Amino acid sequence: MSATIRDVAERAGVGLATVSRVVNNSPLVSPATRQRVLNVIAELRYTPHQAARSLSLGKTLTVTTIAPFFTRPSVVERLRGVEANLADSGYQLIVCNVETVERRDICLRDLPRKERSDGVLIISLAPHPEEVTALQQPGVAVVLIDTYVAGMTCVFIDDQQGGYIATRHLLDLGHERIAYISDPLTDPFNFTSSRDRYAGYRQALTDAGMPFCESYHRSGMHGRYEARRLATELLSLDRAPTAIFAASDTQALGVLEAAHDIHLRVPDDLSVIGYDDIEIAEYLGLTTIRQPLFETGARGVELLLERLGNLDTDPVSERMPVELVIRRTTAAPRKLSSDAERR
Repeated sequence: MSATIRDVAERAGVGLATVSRVVNNSPLVSPATRQRVLNVIAELRYTPHQAARSLSLGKTLTVTTIAPFFTRPSVVERLRGVEANLADSGYQLIVCNVETVERRDICLRDLPRKERSDGVLIISLAPHPEEVTALQQPGVAVVLIDTYVAGMTCVFIDDQQGGYIATRHLLDLGHERIAYISDPLTDPFNFTSSRDRYAGYRQALTDAGMPFCESYHRSGMHGRYEARRLATELLSLDRAPTAIFAASDTQALGVLEAAHDIHLRVPDDLSVIGYDDIEIAEYLGLTTIRQPLFETGARGVELLLERLGNLDTDPVSERMPVELVIRRTTAAPRKLSSDAERR
């Protein structure tokens, strides 16, 4: 039979209230008494009942994470970071999967309430302006991960910069016909990454004096098979691109499959660059933009715990860096390589 708070109090020679204060880190206990109670807690292997602790603290002792599409590797990595940093915090983690627009709206409306959770982490789902006001209500700490909203605490990356770096890499190799495959640039979930990476892609072309070709941008539902179809369309054009920038590594896998289907060699006939640097990217030798997936999840928890310690602190925003990782799927276009050999 497991030990109870009464067992601890009797063994330590103190009252129930004193044990409760020790468990809840109250300063109203002398160091000697605190240590005696802690020793007994360890000896009896006493675990405070979550409901009792919640009542005594006036908190739920839970943190809710709202995340879209658990099957996406980038989301999984961020959730790993969240779980790793929250594990020893004393808070229980509740994870809500969002796969429909209706579910998104319900979660962002109903979950950030102090009777449900002490804190909420929102991954990749940028709130609309009217939702921001509700998320800023007193009593609940909210942190955004992978998206930026002025006036809210968030940890994010600069996707426009990432798109620029990816496109700049291809331009520096000598490519002039560069395509971009992404999710739809506007969608009811209010995802922003594909749109921001597209802006970086366009800016890099402009800075290099390269005209933008409308037919070189294809968008569709996120996934490897849709990207494979879109890449096949691009590679069937009369002036097919010599390089394709995919807005995620998952979509880049679809591009590689499309190239294989029509017997194009990568990178000799086609250069491919992805985004995220998920685990399989290294295995495939995929050139990509690495973003700190695990780290943004972990840092989001740190920011949330800081706000839980003092809800009156001003919101902060932190931008984490992206990095170009060059592997085997990008090279100079074949014509440029042949010219170089003749010289």
